Amino acid sequence: MAESTEQNKAFEECSALIKDCRKEASKRIVGQIPVLDGILTALIAGGHVLLEGVPGLAKTLAVRTFSDITGLDFKRIQFTPDLLPADVVGTLMYEPGAGGFSVRKGPVFTNLVLADEINRAPAKVQSALLEAMAESQVTIGDQTYKLPAPFFVLATQNPIEQEGTYTLPEAELDRFLLKITVPYPSPEEEVTIVKNGGNPLLVPVQKVFSLEAVQKCKSLLNSIHCDDKIIEYIVSIVAVTRPETEKKTGSFRVNSAAASLKKGDDILRYISFGASPRASIALCQCAKVNALFEGRNFVLPEDVKKAAVQVLRHRLVLSYEAAADGVTSDDLVSKIISFIPVP
Repeated sequence: MAESTEQNKAFEECSALIKDCRKEASKRIVGQIPVLDGILTALIAGGHVLLEGVPGLAKTLAVRTFSDITGLDFKRIQFTPDLLPADVVGTLMYEPGAGGFSVRKGPVFTNLVLADEINRAPAKVQSALLEAMAESQVTIGDQTYKLPAPFFVLATQNPIEQEGTYTLPEAELDRFLLKITVPYPSPEEEVTIVKNGGNPLLVPVQKVFSLEAVQKCKSLLNSIHCDDKIIEYIVSIVAVTRPETEKKTGSFRVNSAAASLKKGDDILRYISFGASPRASIALCQCAKVNALFEGRNFVLPEDVKKAAVQVLRHRLVLSYEAAADGVTSDDLVSKIISFIPVP
C-alpha cells in the first residue's frame, strides 16, 4: 500500500514538472506548446525529434528554450551544403611536437544537439550523424567514442519542396522518434508575437526540468501498464500501413482493418512502403509518456491516437499517386486510425 502511494506521488510530481515546463516555455514562445510537449515526450522516451516548418516559426527558439529549461549541455550545428563529417563528429589532428595524432572531438559530444536546417547538408554528413543517433557513439579514425548520456538530437528542417535542400535518407528518418510539423500561428497569436517584439531569448526562464527529473520520469515508464489489447491495437495501426498486410492471414485485427480500408477507401494504394516494427515500439513508448503527462499509470487508446501521427508521418514512403492526388502521410494515418477497431 505504501509503495502504491509513493508511486502515485511520483506520477503527480512528474505531471507537475511537465506543467512547469509549459509555463516557463510560454514566457518566450507563443502558441507552440504542443511542440514543446513533443520534445519532452522524445526526451523521456529516449528518442530524437525532427521539427519541420518554414523559416520564422520559432523552431530554433523552441529548442533553445528547451535547453534553458532543462539545463542540459547544449551545442548547435548549422548544417550547410559545404559541411563535412569532421565538422560534426570531430577529426584527428597532427601534433608536430608530439610526433603523432590527437583527437579533436566535434560538437556532437554533448547532451543536446541542435541540428539546424539538417536537410541542407549532403549525404556524407547525414551518414555521420546516423551513427551518433542510432548507437550514441561516433567513429574518429579507427577508434569509437561513446557520446555523453543522455544524447538527444533536435533537428530542424525547412519543407522538402523548398530550394537548396536534400531529402533525408530513410534510415535516418526512421531514427527520429517523432516528426513534429510547426504550424503558422493563429492571427490572435501573431498579434501577441508582434506586440512582444524584441529578442525572446533575453526573457529569463527557470531551470525546472533537471537531468535528475528526466531520469526519474524515465524510470516511471516501466511502471506504466500497457494492456495486451492496447499493444495489439498499436501493432494493428502500424501493420496496416504495409501494402502487403492484406495478403497475410492470421493477424488478430489487422486483416479486418485492412479489409475495411479496402472496402471503404483503398488508401493503401497511396503507400509504397510502410512503417517497420521500430514504429510500433516508438508508438508504445510515446503512448506511455502521454499517460505519464496525465498522471496515469496505464495507457488508454486515446494516448495511442494522440501520438500516432507524429510517430508515423515520416516513416511512410508514399507513392506517386499520392503526390498526384495531394494525399499526405497525415491524411493516411488519420484515416487508418478511424478504421482500426478501438479495444
